[in-house]
Amino acid sequence: MTRDEAQRLAQAFLAATGNPNSPGLNPQGFGGVAISDAQLYFEWHDTEQMLECSALIHKFHDSPKPGIIEGFEQEQKSGTDTGGGSVDYEPENKSLFLSRNYTQAPPQTAFIEDMKRLMRASLVWSNEVADRVASSVFKT
Repeated sequence: MTRDEAQRLAQAFLAATGNPNSPGLNPQGFGGVAISDAQLYFEWHDTEQMLECSALIHKFHDSPKPGIIEGFEQEQKSGTDTGGGSVDYEPENKSLFLSRNYTQAPPQTAFIEDMKRLMRASLVWSNEVADRVASSVFKT
């Protein structure tokens, strides 16, 4: 995938969700959108020629307690719908995402549907799975 292709995909998704004037990716290769309660971020990785798409599950105030990230990873392994993404904890911003990477540009319509699915799944993970994981990890 090229950066131009990644840019076009991000712009197509943003236009389809009511943000037709968005640049897609900024000069540093980042972009994103909040739709209702869902947040989606784009990051272009030049070295890998890859577009990373990440739907926020939870932003931690502090580093997560031991076992939390592993609990989310276990949920993924158990077959909980990830919207086509994978559990992705980013320690630099203390945020947990469902992320999906693209090294080949899919058709725009498929990409738009992929992103909608990823965002829907992130809301389920945020509203339901997070409670289940916390209860499991912190049960006494």
